[in-house]
Amino acid sequence: MKHTLRGTVLTASSFALTALLAAPAMATTPPSGSSGAATPGTTATAPTIAAGSGQGKKITLMVGVKGDPFYVSMECGAREAVKAAGAELDVQGPDKFDATLQNPMLDAVAASKPDALLVAPNDVKASAGPLKTIQDAGSKVVLVDTTVDDTTIGVSRIATDNELGGEKAAEALQTLGLASGAKVLVISTDPGVSSVDARVAGFNKKAAELGYKLVSDTQYSHNEASTAAQVIGAALSADPDLAGVFATNLFTAQGVATGVKQAGKSGAVKVVGFDAGPDQIKQLEAGDVQALVAQKPYDIGYQGVAEALAAINGGEVIPNIQTESIVVTKDNMAQPDVAKYIYKSDCGS
Repeated sequence: MKHTLRGTVLTASSFALTALLAAPAMATTPPSGSSGAATPGTTATAPTIAAGSGQGKKITLMVGVKGDPFYVSMECGAREAVKAAGAELDVQGPDKFDATLQNPMLDAVAASKPDALLVAPNDVKASAGPLKTIQDAGSKVVLVDTTVDDTTIGVSRIATDNELGGEKAAEALQTLGLASGAKVLVISTDPGVSSVDARVAGFNKKAAELGYKLVSDTQYSHNEASTAAQVIGAALSADPDLAGVFATNLFTAQGVATGVKQAGKSGAVKVVGFDAGPDQIKQLEAGDVQALVAQKPYDIGYQGVAEALAAINGGEVIPNIQTESIVVTKDNMAQPDVAKYIYKSDCGS
């Protein structure tokens, strides 16, 4: 897996479960107090956001769904960046991760004509139309976390290296003791969401290399914890030999942990979740989840504002930025270099 750092090619290496993964493979990282650090062997500096560089500029952040600690953490990074720049930030988001709910909100953003829009699109295809309208009207569009298939949309695309994250989830199951031949299952949100689709692809690739047996095609929770609990409950009834589960996002992981616990198989069935919200950390502490792949949403929000301001002010813009992730376990979660990646429930925490 390769990452580009202003013309320098970096190779991401494989780390053990309890090791801290390399920090974002991006040209710049947020300031001290955020979750970024330079990739070992490279030189990285914080984005230069000059005081007043955003004065009078209006930026909208359209998150994927309101209340998700991942997006709250992203908002915190964005707020820190606009504070430094003197810009205004308006944060919006649908109540569910659903393009039919988000698209009307994007239409309203088009009418308000902000200087820039940071957006986590809800669908790779359905979100493209409203975003193109906003971009064609002159607003600078920065895609954060998720993307759309239309590559003409977005001056910059900033997201976790999700395929690598999926690979790390499979490796985590191996470190947790699953041997070659073990039966595993992937439960995701919905097809057509760029971030989780990439996680599934990465997991399936690495799982095959490790000799794991997928008991079925990817199952879907529709981003509902209650549905994820039902899906894993049914899977365990159908195949009692199921040994490991990869849940591709926060709400799905919450539901899978609950369903495994309800089936009386906590610990026996290894659960690796994606994201590290407060509720997931509680499940990790309780032993209902054995590992979490945590992203760095604060970095994504901060960098998103930095790239938006660069575009607005005619500066250099980095078209594609991939951030890495860390694996959080009960054993390493209290370590300062790991704990700072646990997601926030509000920007004051």
